[in-house]
Amino acid sequence: MSEPEQPGQAPTRRLLLEDWVGAVLMALLALITFANVVVRYLSDQSFAWTEELSVVLMVMLAMASAGAAIYRNTHVRIEALVEGAPPARARALESLAAIATVIAFLLLAGLGGRLAWDDYRYEVTTPGIGLPQWWYTVWLPVLSVTLAARAMQRLIRLWSRSA
Repeated sequence: MSEPEQPGQAPTRRLLLEDWVGAVLMALLALITFANVVVRYLSDQSFAWTEELSVVLMVMLAMASAGAAIYRNTHVRIEALVEGAPPARARALESLAAIATVIAFLLLAGLGGRLAWDDYRYEVTTPGIGLPQWWYTVWLPVLSVTLAARAMQRLIRLWSRSA
């Protein structure tokens, strides 16, 4: 895979694990939603578990997609600060953004881990179908760590290009 020449450019397009995970999550979300619509249309009742599971799948999908965006350097940002800046300043700004992203997602992983542990320890169950809540909340720290790792990858790539 060829690396970008300038800060602000994305690596060449290739499928990542996050792309496959996102596709599977999107397919599950569409399937569950479609099944719920059909059942509601035919019986005027809906599956209680679909809303609960859909929210979890959407959060997981957003985080998986964020990992791909971080890797490809296509995440939301203020382009005016980097565009047209000298290469050293652009690299410094992108490095600052990557470091802030690593810190933010490591904090989220720590707090999400505490939340999942509390859900497990206090045997919290989901309101819709009564499953253990930690089955859902455990994914927050796991995916947060992967996002921090992708941001660290981005930082390493930024600094290895200039060395």
